[in-house]
Order: sequence, then C-alpha cells, then structure tokens
Amino acid sequence: MSGNSGKNPVPVDTNGITPFQQMLASCSGALLTSLFVTPLDVVKIRLQAQKSPFPKGKCFVYCNGLMDHTCVCTNGNSKAWYKAPGHFNGTLDAFIKIVRREGIKSLWSGLPPTLIMAVPATVIYFTCYDQLRAALRVRMGSHAEEAPLLAGALARVGSVTVISPLELIRTKMQSQRSSYRELSEVIHSAVRNEGWRSLWRGWGPTLLRDVPFSAMYWYNYEKGKAWLCKHNNIREPTFAITFISGAVSGSIASIVTLPFDVVKTRRQVEIGELQAMNLSSKASSSTLSVMIKIVAENGVGGLFVGFLPRVIKVAPACAIMISCYEFGKAFFRKHNQERLLTSTT
Repeated sequence: MSGNSGKNPVPVDTNGITPFQQMLASCSGALLTSLFVTPLDVVKIRLQAQKSPFPKGKCFVYCNGLMDHTCVCTNGNSKAWYKAPGHFNGTLDAFIKIVRREGIKSLWSGLPPTLIMAVPATVIYFTCYDQLRAALRVRMGSHAEEAPLLAGALARVGSVTVISPLELIRTKMQSQRSSYRELSEVIHSAVRNEGWRSLWRGWGPTLLRDVPFSAMYWYNYEKGKAWLCKHNNIREPTFAITFISGAVSGSIASIVTLPFDVVKTRRQVEIGELQAMNLSSKASSSTLSVMIKIVAENGVGGLFVGFLPRVIKVAPACAIMISCYEFGKAFFRKHNQERLLTSTT
C-alpha cells in the first residue's frame, strides 16, 4: 500500500539514526562507563592519599572513566571523601574495607560534579565523530578508509576546545570555594587578571595527548570491528565484537600516547595548585620543559610511568563506552526502521 497512516517518518542521516539519537546513545554509554570505572579511581586515590596525605592546596587528578579532572584539597577536613581514615593493604583490601565501613555508595565519591562536564564532552565528541566520519567518507573517495582517523582527531579538537575553559573554571571555583551563583564573577576575575586566553590554559598539552589517542583509537577500532565481522561472516557487529575492538584499540592508543599523558597530568596538577594559591598560572611550565624535567629526573622511563594502571583503566572504559554506544545506535536504528515500515503501510 502506498497510503500513509498519518505518522511522519523519522528524519534520519546516513547512519540510519538522527543526531539527537546519537546524543542519547552516547549519553547512556557515558553514564554506564562512569558507573563501572569510577570505583577503580576512587580506590586508587584513597591508596595514594594513604601513602602521602594531601595537604591544603595539593591537587590530584580524578578520572570518572570519561575524562580527567583536577581536584583541589581545600582544607585538612578528614570528612572529605579522599581523606577518610583507613589502612589498606592493596586494591582488593581497599575495595572491601571502603564498602564495609562507608557503604557501597562511597565507591562513587566525587562522581556527580565531574559528570556535569564529562557527559556533555562525551556527547559532543561521539556525535561529532559519527557526523564527520559519514561526511568525510563521501568526500574522501578512494581514501575513505582513513576517514575515522581524521574524524576522530577533529571531533576531539572540538570537544576539548569547548570543555577546557569549563574545566578550568570548575577548578578555580573549587579552589576558591565559590558557589555557582558566583560563576560570572569567577569568569570575569580570570579574564580581567589573565585575559581570555587564560581560559584555555592547558589546552595544548590536552590536545597533544587526546588528538593522537583519538585518531589512533577510532582508526584501529573501525579496522578491528570490520575484520572481526568479516572473520565471523556477519554484517552487523555484535556487542562482543564492539567490546573487544574498543578494548584493544583503547589499549594500543593509551600505550602510544602515555608520555603525553604523564606530561599532561603533571601540568594539570601544577596549574591547579597555582590557582589554589591564587598565583597566576602563567608561572606554570611549558609542555616541553615539563618533558625535559621528567627525563632529567627519571630518565626516558619517567615518561612511561603508570603504564599498567593506565591500560587497566583505559581498556575497560573504552570497551564499555563504545559497546554501549553501538548498542544504543543499533536500538534506535531498528526503532526507526520499524517506524518507517509502519508509516508506509
């Protein structure tokens, strides 16, 4: 039948789903990734605090599985989640004791404030990647296989550029213990004292790590996914295929970009501590000088410190995020197809 039941078909793009549906899929993936990965970082920070307690003004980097955040220790209050008393003999012992003494909720300590930035950043990143990849594949012709590499790099530049000033403002507000009502004053103060460019301080080192990571991750992911589909004689990837492809490509990218991660973390902490002491972050070191300093103090091996913890954290985060995202997209694609069939009968 050529009649229409009165329902309008869903406007879809080349991926079979709308950009809004891509956003929903990436948002659900981001939330699930945070729920799974955050406990690992909470335990890591608690073990770190036990080894060398955080004094006032000290910074540490907290990761919710989606992005890194600088956290400033504002006082010596033992009620702060990262300063809660307890003696742990290792990772597993810390998990058990934290749950027993403080309840299972404590494994997600500090998560809600970081999601305010991490979820929008992830939504921008994944949606831009899919839109760019689809557009580039059409324009690149015989070089269409390289589209994920370029799309991944461009999508990361976009998300980092949008989120960098927000993350810097969040750190300033935390160090000055400002409320969200004072947000405009915090921004005006930063711009007045250090200029507009100060809001993107730390943007360079973040790009040095995240852009190569993103380009390699997406290229290897798409290649791995296609190879596994071909090997298993299937057209559409299964949850297991996307999970394995995400974990492997995330591991490779995290190993290659590890030196930039070490430098970025060092600079992130340094800038945060300068802000906590109300000093101009113009005094912070450049990326190159930090790299030279690390090599001078610890040799070339210093740039690869934390190799195993980074892979252990990044591999499952990438696997969970991409498999949830692909599952969400497949769900919406099927929903759109069914709706389209219904509207044309």
